[in-house]
Amino acid sequence: MKLSLNKYIRATTFGVLTGSALALASCTGDFDELNTSRTALTSISDAELPYVFSRAQQQASYAAGTYQTAQNLFADLYAQYFATTTPNFQSDRYFMHPTWIDSHWNPVYVQVVPQLKTLFERVAPGTSQYALASIWWVYAFHRVTDYYGPIPYSEAGNPGSTVKYDSQEEIYNDFFKRLAEATEALKSKTAEKPYGNYDIIYAGDVKKWIKFANTLRLRLALRISKVNPAKAKTEAEAAIAGGVLTDVADNAYMVKSLLGGDNNGLATISGWGEFRMSAAMESVLKGYDDPRIGIFFQPAFNTKSYEGIRNGLGPTELAVAANSNDNNSNIGERWIRNTGGGSAWDRQLAVQQDVMHTAEAYFLLAEAAVNGWNAGGTAQSFYEKGIQASMEGWGITGAAVTTYINSTKTPVAPGDQQKSPALSGIPVKWGATEAVQREQIATQKWLALYPDGIEAWAEFRRTRLPKLYPVVNSVNTDVPTTAVVRRIPFLLQEKQNNGAAVEAAVKLLGGADNAATPLWWDKN
Repeated sequence: MKLSLNKYIRATTFGVLTGSALALASCTGDFDELNTSRTALTSISDAELPYVFSRAQQQASYAAGTYQTAQNLFADLYAQYFATTTPNFQSDRYFMHPTWIDSHWNPVYVQVVPQLKTLFERVAPGTSQYALASIWWVYAFHRVTDYYGPIPYSEAGNPGSTVKYDSQEEIYNDFFKRLAEATEALKSKTAEKPYGNYDIIYAGDVKKWIKFANTLRLRLALRISKVNPAKAKTEAEAAIAGGVLTDVADNAYMVKSLLGGDNNGLATISGWGEFRMSAAMESVLKGYDDPRIGIFFQPAFNTKSYEGIRNGLGPTELAVAANSNDNNSNIGERWIRNTGGGSAWDRQLAVQQDVMHTAEAYFLLAEAAVNGWNAGGTAQSFYEKGIQASMEGWGITGAAVTTYINSTKTPVAPGDQQKSPALSGIPVKWGATEAVQREQIATQKWLALYPDGIEAWAEFRRTRLPKLYPVVNSVNTDVPTTAVVRRIPFLLQEKQNNGAAVEAAVKLLGGADNAATPLWWDKN
């Protein structure tokens, strides 16, 4: 399916950051006057609104090169899915690069918000089209707020010389409200096909969107379980009662075009030779004899074995041959074909991007059950179904899955230059104590979320599980090697263009505007 979407959004570089320049332009790049069409797209017919929704979906996925600085060089590293192999990229050593961190922010404010605001203005509340737009609003914004903390939210996209930041608590309250209203509206509209094939995730399948929204609601409920356990329980049980993702066929993937720069972002950057498997992934996948290892990664080109490196290696360590690209594992052939000497990207591998997997829903249910909430089953049954759903989603079925679920194998020492110990001593087989069970759920969810480092990093900050390795080196005085990055600082452009609002946001943050200050829901 080829969609011609580029004409639906043009915006200034950072006018949207302050909400003062959501002026849209023609494809020539000439911008409209700043006092015209700041919050909505113009000259769009009703028939063209499905394109607008597609564009909102597409731009929230950090396509092509944007993916690198939006996700790979921050969240993917802090979740320890990957480690960098080039000394120039110091974000793996906790450096908050001021000209990189806007890549996560800009696509939502500059490109997603105008599309969704247009839909909110053009379609009626209570319709299936409005509900899908509202669900996607929550999906896009929860990834932003979980990076920075307080963000422009209630006034996002509004014209003005300054736009206020909302607290995370206020933002999450609106998330829950939107998701509840959207699922309620969709209940009576399951025969409809909102946006049809221009919905590049579910092709307008309302039943799947209801499950997606409820799983997102459950995800967010668990996120606030330490800061507001009562509300977390209420929201989680409502989401579960409404029905979450249950079948592998419910897995949410975004269809990516092979033209126009809308490729799978991870596939695009994986041929650049700048990251490889982390030692944490190696310890767990090899120790568990996990059948997904050959799908997630490829054997190192030189050694023909699966090898990973520690996060935070400096120039001296990276000059060691054992830490080179060809002596460590690139990601799997779904994204790249490793040819040695840097590898080569195959465009045909880039036709879809992971959004949400059904396996996550089962692990969320398992944790809810451990919490004593009404999850509709036992923690062990959900945990084992989560493993099965993850395996099946990657094409693994049968005896291999049963063997894995009952395995008493544990993570192993990766045999790296740092002589790192095994990441943990827990097996896959369901444990007898709550502490072990929580670590098992978190570890298996970490594996099942792959390659979504944004969600994996958020969950690590919330639970501190799995027990990841400390970085080898830190160049950030606020975050030593014994600590972890808790958030991404506010943008330089925002401080320059929306300074008063940023100052107020720091007060909402409750700490310094640096990478060491925890978010509202992070109570570790």
